[in-house]
This record gives sequence, structure tokens and C-alpha cells, in this order.
Amino acid sequence: MASYVWDFTHGTKDQKDLLGGKGANLAEMTRLGLPVPPGFTVTTEACRAFLADGREPDGLEEEIDEHLCALEARIGRRLGDVADPLLLSVRSGAKFSMPGMMETVLDIGLNDQTVVGLATQSGDERFAADSYRRLLQMFGTTVLGIDGAAFSDRMDAAADLDADRLREVVADFKAIIRERTGSEFPQDPREQLRQAIRAVFASWNTPRAVLYRRHERIPEDLGTAVNVQVMVFGNRGPTSGSGVCFTRDPATGEPGVYGDYLQNAQGEDVVAGIRNTVSLADLADLDRASYDELLLAMSVLEHHYADMCDIEFTIEDGTLWMLQTRVGKRTPAAAVQIAADLVAEEQIDPDEALRRVTGTQLAALMFPQFAPDLTRRAVATGLNASPGAAVGRVVLDSATAVEWAERGEAVILVRKETTPEDLAGMMAARGILTARGGKTSHAAVVARGMGRTCVCGAESVTIDLPGRRLRLADGSEVAEGDVISIDGTTGEVFLGEVPVSEPALVRRLEGEVVDDRLADAALGLLDRADLVRRLEVRANADTPDDARRARRLGAGGIGLCRTEHMFLGERRGLVERLIVAEDDAEREIALARLEPLQRQDFAEILEAMDGLPVTIRLIDPPLHEFLPDLTDLAVRVALEDERHEEDEHDHELLAAVRRLHEQNPMLGLRGVRLGIVVPGLFDMQATAIAEATADRIEAGGDPRPEVMVPLVASAGELALVRTQLEQAVAAVATRRGLDLAIPIGTMIELPRAAVTADRIAGVADFFSFGTNDLTQTTWGFSRDDVEAEFFTAYRDRGILPVSPFESIDVDGVGSLVQQAVRLGRGVRPDLHLGVCGEHGGDPDSIHFFDRIGLDYVSCSPYRVPVARWEAARARLAVRSV
Repeated sequence: MASYVWDFTHGTKDQKDLLGGKGANLAEMTRLGLPVPPGFTVTTEACRAFLADGREPDGLEEEIDEHLCALEARIGRRLGDVADPLLLSVRSGAKFSMPGMMETVLDIGLNDQTVVGLATQSGDERFAADSYRRLLQMFGTTVLGIDGAAFSDRMDAAADLDADRLREVVADFKAIIRERTGSEFPQDPREQLRQAIRAVFASWNTPRAVLYRRHERIPEDLGTAVNVQVMVFGNRGPTSGSGVCFTRDPATGEPGVYGDYLQNAQGEDVVAGIRNTVSLADLADLDRASYDELLLAMSVLEHHYADMCDIEFTIEDGTLWMLQTRVGKRTPAAAVQIAADLVAEEQIDPDEALRRVTGTQLAALMFPQFAPDLTRRAVATGLNASPGAAVGRVVLDSATAVEWAERGEAVILVRKETTPEDLAGMMAARGILTARGGKTSHAAVVARGMGRTCVCGAESVTIDLPGRRLRLADGSEVAEGDVISIDGTTGEVFLGEVPVSEPALVRRLEGEVVDDRLADAALGLLDRADLVRRLEVRANADTPDDARRARRLGAGGIGLCRTEHMFLGERRGLVERLIVAEDDAEREIALARLEPLQRQDFAEILEAMDGLPVTIRLIDPPLHEFLPDLTDLAVRVALEDERHEEDEHDHELLAAVRRLHEQNPMLGLRGVRLGIVVPGLFDMQATAIAEATADRIEAGGDPRPEVMVPLVASAGELALVRTQLEQAVAAVATRRGLDLAIPIGTMIELPRAAVTADRIAGVADFFSFGTNDLTQTTWGFSRDDVEAEFFTAYRDRGILPVSPFESIDVDGVGSLVQQAVRLGRGVRPDLHLGVCGEHGGDPDSIHFFDRIGLDYVSCSPYRVPVARWEAARARLAVRSV
């Protein structure tokens, strides 16, 4: 039979799947000889069995009793002993850190009799009553599901209570439990423990935990472990306290001593932010011996884990206890800086640094920042909990934040302090501002994990929730809905909208000379990524400016130049004339006017990308994008007729639009079909490409164009169009006296093209997967309609964890891509393969494309550094398998 319970002395940090992150790390600290209160872990296997069957697995209760007896023998106290009771904490701990999302119950074992024994044993009646109060409050909310406000309102109304008043609170809390549940608070300590463990198991599926997992893409089936541990008390007077610390600054990554400490408090008080903490440095003045011992433990843990560690500790009457450690959550800036610094310190190698920092974190360093302004004055200042610049309208509760964000508003969630119930609002907001709490408060930890800008502990901000407004130190007020700006790097709060500027990393990538330590760190690792990656990274660029920017950002060419974007604005009328032309003469006039414009566009893009490949997709719009709306045009013509102001052009245009009108233009006359049906269109584009190439060759350049035919569904379509294109290129080559070798390939964006890729490969020099349309046609989804109308319902019901337009659908769309790769290369082993849909810049998709052997990905210019980074991480992931 499987063992469902593990003592801390038996596990290791590598057993997070079984013991959860917290349990595995408690076991590791125990092995390292650090002062850890003894205890045991109920495994994730037990949780999964409980969630599957709705009850504890057979044998679990007996195993818990066995380990509890061993714990009692080791400590010399018994659970439920009325004279000297053993008290326990029960904490959740999944494989992946989910700060604030799951449950904790402290002081298990207290009841009406043992609280008297605790008071006698400790010599402190107030401490005993406060501990009982904490158990009732946590048990009531976590285990019994009572609204936390029922307890917190009572505590907010009475601060700094003496023992007698706390006993009154205990009586009130017991009454609340009786009134809300119809039952008394359980006096049997074993029953308290059993119910608490069940509650932690059940907390895996609370709405906020589910929401957090979806946001962080944590698998739903992992379950959580439960850690049962001997209580140590930070609330035993001025020689006691609790704190949270980091071995480096989790906001910036700078080395040093960072953290929060709260005298005479339990750890939950620190994290909840209900009282403002002092800095960890102040602990040196309060308790030098514990401070020195803590610094030694921090050094041991950072070198053992070779990473920044997040540590929770308690000091009980001058004795230090280590309650938890984990590799700490950090901001994107800190992630990059710490990785680079650990390489410099020779704790890790550069490849490990790349493994630890995601492309998403690198992307966050490229977001705008507030522009420097020495005259700008902050109206409030708090702690710089999570850096970045955020501008938005003030909202004072989570539901409002979600509602306003869904209608397109940028919002800043402002709270006295956040709780796990605020998660939805935190996710919807651009930034978070709290009046209380430190760098380890719930708001700070969750915001850093989600990459949200956050300022905590802005004490001068008073929140008037009934009045829906804020009051500032100078007496002024900010109403809900007013715009504010918060700077998570400096902790400053400003009224109104503050202008933003490009961050140092982007300016460096763009070629500007900038002295910035973080940019140095990022660029150093990006250089390493270029050495490691196999995939080429190209850019989607339609203008010379975009092409030049992409090249500065490290693109190795253009993977998608969309020629239909060159026909907008003033040129739209020329395309309209081409489409509605009724004879060859009219059509030739329109083509003759378009060709030199196209030629100039291509020449400038080829110059910007000199020496690098430029894949030019022939025109691929649905016709309706270039023609007036049928209804609008019909109304206009009818009104003209009614006023006897007949316009011959409008009548001719209406007849053409009616002739060409399509019920589903996205699946109508577009792509290769347009080139076949509209004579001369693709010939004109091929001629313009060839002429631009000849111009660049004669100017001493090294142009490398590739022609891509869109929306091909059969080899016959491509063969027909290819012949036309080759003839057009050959005519230019003959006329200019040059050898123009221009590859001709196709986009694979229809399921039929993917499953007949072997035939298409016979007439194609390359494939580029258009994953946007391939996703639409595989799923039968209209992207705009799906994401606007029903994708949220699909996600909430677990049908799709993430939009298939955001990250490649590996099982469906990905399977078609993989099949096309196999079929195509089966015919042409040297077939060049890439992807040019938006998935080309998505980290998870890049890993998939690397695994199946594509040659390049193409993405928007600003995603190029991210794609370069993730392409390296994809290669490292393959090597580690």
C-alpha cells in the first residue's frame, strides 16, 4: 500500500510532485540541519484520492495517527493534553507556489480546557486567549466556510485587547460558528486536525485557486500536499516575532538583506499586511543573535539552491525557527538580474540562467516606463513592491475592476490590503495600490508573480469605501473613476496620466548608448541565447520602418511581408478599380498604376533587410476589405436616385459589389484564388518584386526575396500560379540582363494543404505555416467572434485552458503542422519550413516548433528578442530530456 504520510526527516527538495513545494523544502531544510519545527507531510497522492472519491483514502487516518504519536513522543507533549498541550499548524503546499490561494489553520489542539493549560504553561493568559481566537477565526473561515468578514469586523473594532477582552472575542467567535453552521466548534483536537486536513484538500478546487492556476497555467490534476507541523509562536511578547525575507531583492534582484519583520506576531499577520512591518535590518537592533543566525541560514539556503530564496521564519522567546523556504517569486527585472549575477558568481552556468528566465519575463522588460520628469511630484509614496508603470482609473473593489476592465477601461485596483478574494480584480487591473502591507504582503507577492505593477503600504492614502473615494495626506480627494499613475519601481503615486517612455533594454536594442545594469544583464544572456538556439527568428514586417526596426531587434530576415497592407489608404481606390474592372483595358490601367508603387515598397524593404531573406506574401485579403459595404453603398445610390443625383460610378460600383458579394468572404475569393480569377494581379506583384530585386542588385545590394502564395489548398493551384510567377520573373531577368533566382513557396493554412503536403511540396520551394488561419479552419472558429463571444465560457468549463489563437493547439492544429512537415520533407528533404502566424512569438508554441524540426519562426518586431530567447530555451529543454 502506498505511504500517504512522510516525516520531514525522510524527504528531499526533489520530491515536489509527491510532497508539494513546501513539504519538500521543509524536508530539505531539516536535512541541512536548520532549525525546523518537526512535523510530517500528507502527500499529493492522498489529496488526489480524496478529490476523486470524496473521502480520505483507506489507511490515511491510521498513518496520520502513527506519525502523530511519533511526533508527540519526540516533543514530549500530547495533542489535547490539558496541562501542557501540543499545538499544530496545518498548511497547504502544492508543487508550484500559489501564494495566498490555498489554506492555513494555526493552533490546532486548543479547546476550552487546553487553552487554560497553555495559559498556565506559558504564564501569559493574553497569549493563550489570542491563540484560541486565531484558531477559531481560521477554522471558521477555512474549514467551515464562514465569511471572513464576520470575524475580521469584530477584530477591527477592537485593537490591542487585553486577556479579558480577548476571552470575550473567543466567546463571540464560538457564537458566530454556532449561528452560521448550526453546530458547536469541535472540542476534540483529533477532529480539528481531521477536518483541517480535509479543508486543505478541498481548497485545491476553490474558485480563486482554479482562477490562479488558469492564469499561471498550472495543471489542474496535481493536488496539494498538507503539512502538519509543531506550532512555534511569534506572538509571545517583544522577544518574539515573525518575518519573511529574501536572499536578494525580489523587485530588482540586487544582493542584500530584504524582508519584513513584525514583533509579537504570527506569520499570517505579516503576509496579510494588517499591521505595517519594520525592515529586516531593524531586527538586528531588536535581537542581534537571531538576526545573525538568520543571515547564516539565508546564506546556506541560497548557496544550496543556487537561487534567490524566499524564507518564512518565527522567533519564539529569542529562538529562531525556519518555517518555510522556496525559490522566491520575483519580478521579471529581478529574474534577469539574478540569473546574470549568479552566472557572474559562478553559482550557475549561462545555459541554466536561460532555463530560469522565460521569454515572457524578458518581454516585460520591454514595456514602457514613466518618462523622467524632475518637476513631477508624487501625491503619495509606498513600497516599490513590483516595478513597472501603470496608468488607469481608480477602482475600489475587485468586482468593479473586472467589470470596468471587461468594457475596455484601464484600471488601478486600490485596496486597504488585498486578500485571495481579490485575485480576479488583480488580474483585471493594470496595477495595484494598497494602503497597508509590505513587500511580502499578499498584494506584493501575487503582483510580482503575475507581472503586475504594485505599490504597497502607502499609509497616507485613506480609503473611504462607502464614499467610493480616496483621501490624501494634503486633504484632497480622488474619486473612484479618476485617473492615477503608479510607479512600482519607485513606489510613487501620481494624479492623472503620466507620460511613459521606452525602457533601457529597448533603447539599447534600438542602438542607443545607455548605461544600465539590467540592460547589460539581459543583452548578455540574449547573446548566449543566439549561440544556443537552432531556430532562426524572422519578423513579420510590411513597411521599411518595420523592417529596419526588426533588424535592430535581432531578426534574421522577414518571414511575412503582407502585401495587402500596401494597398490601404490612397491606394485602396486603385485596387477597387482593379477588382471591378469589366475588361482587360481597365484592368491593365489599374495594374500599371500599382506596379511602380509596389516596386518602390519592395526595394526599400529589401534594402532594409539586405543580405537576409524576405518572404513576400502575395495579396491575401477577402475582397470585402477593398470594396464598399453592400448595404451602405445601396443606400447611398438609392438616395442619389431619389434626389435625381445619379452617379454613374456609384451605379457601376454597386453592380460590381453585388456581383462579387460573398456570404463568407473569409472563405471566399482570396489568396491564390484571387490570383487565378483576377488576371494580371499576381503577375504585377511578381514583376514588382523582380524589378525591385534587380534595382537592389544594380545598386550593389544583396537582396534575397522569396515569393509566398497564400491559401493554397491543392498542388494544382500552386502549379498554375507558379508558372505565371516564373514567367513574370524570367521576363524581368531577361530585360535587365540578370540571373534572378527567387524561391516560390506557399503558406500552409488550410487542413487540406497540410494533409496533402507531399503533393504540394513537389511544386513548392518552402512552406510557411499560417497558424492563424489554420487554427480558424481547423477549429471552425472565427477568431474575432470566438474571443469576443464564447471563449470565456469554454475556458471556465475547462474545455480550453488557453486560447488556441494565443498558444498553438498541439493536439489538433499542431498535429496537422507535424503531419505536413513529415509529408513535405518525405518528398523534399531540403524543404525549408517556417511559421509566420502570431504563434511564432508565443513561448510555448516556439518550443513545439523547435521539437518538430521547423527552420524558423516569424513574429512581430517587438517579439523578436522574446522569440530568440525562447528558441534557446526550447533547445535546452530538448537537450535535457
